[in-house]
Amino acid sequence: MTISRTISGSVIFLASLLFATTSWTQADGQVDAVSGASPAGPVVDNSKELPVRKIPNIPPAAEAYYAPDDFHLIAQVRDPDAHRPEGSKNYGPLTYIFTEDGRTFRRINNRGQDACSWWFPDQKRVLWTSTRDRMDMPIGDWSKPENYPQGAELYTSDPYGNDVQRLTNNEWYEAEVSISPDGKWITFVREVRGNVDIWRMRPDGSDQQQVTFTDDWQPGAPIYMRDNETIMFQAWRRSEYGKVNPTPMTVFTIKHDGSNLTQRTFDRGMYWGPAPIADGRHYLFTTILDGNNHELFLGDLAGGEPLRLTYRAGFDGMKSISNDGSKMVFSRTGAEGKELYAHVMDLSSLNLGPQNYKGIPATPVPENAILITDFTVKR
Repeated sequence: MTISRTISGSVIFLASLLFATTSWTQADGQVDAVSGASPAGPVVDNSKELPVRKIPNIPPAAEAYYAPDDFHLIAQVRDPDAHRPEGSKNYGPLTYIFTEDGRTFRRINNRGQDACSWWFPDQKRVLWTSTRDRMDMPIGDWSKPENYPQGAELYTSDPYGNDVQRLTNNEWYEAEVSISPDGKWITFVREVRGNVDIWRMRPDGSDQQQVTFTDDWQPGAPIYMRDNETIMFQAWRRSEYGKVNPTPMTVFTIKHDGSNLTQRTFDRGMYWGPAPIADGRHYLFTTILDGNNHELFLGDLAGGEPLRLTYRAGFDGMKSISNDGSKMVFSRTGAEGKELYAHVMDLSSLNLGPQNYKGIPATPVPENAILITDFTVKR
């Protein structure tokens, strides 16, 4: 049974890892308009899961990423000091660093609203997204492609929030960041007049280069792979947004100079937020089962059926893997199904570490493949 056959139901989707920062609307006990996650859901047998534990002492948090030491994490955490629309009852997110045992917990930014973040490979600096210097602009909505926060800019700082350096300075939406393993490049998305594309730049904000030049297609969640030049990302069509539910998402890879665009999935499934793993072959993604149940899967660029990793009603998503490939941090709805909390799953039995890296494999094109021919990368 393929993923495309198991996806059903209606959902307004998260177009990237970033959007989860506003999933806190679940605190009112209602269906989250962004992810489609609901406090209620089908009963799922979670005895099939690998060992999972909740990170203690941390408030509701989403989209965490491991530091090079595979112990510290950076994430967006609900914070009453975050900028929020007048009259809103829900706190927005700000960037925090915490440890896997929950003993260290400190805030990096103290104003605006924050989104996705990343670690530099030397662990001396971090990269994060914020509206901290553009709070005069409409606050927007991270969850709605038609209303992204146009004041979202990219920043770096040390892991204590000192020496903040602003990398972008315009009135466009910029977010969905990652850094190449060698620390030489940052990739991110920029929305210009409603059109989203992948860009890259140097760690000091210089040498900004556009990687894709798309129209209907909306690429997002770009992440560098182990070779320091290949970017994995998802893409969906604006013309299908709100019309086909869940919105189909395709996984692609591309060289960061804009060459060698390669389709990696070939059906109408929702492959949301593909996150490459250090072995160069596997990747994590989220999809929807049984109407509104978000679950995590392990995909294989070399082909074959994805492996289901989570078995729990509600929301499992916004994930990343440790650098040694032994564990996955992800967001999961709490016991009452009203908030998202950071959890860790033990993946050590799957042997996904960098010692298995043999390059990035070709992906076989299956029979009855749906081939994409209208994704443009040059103009």
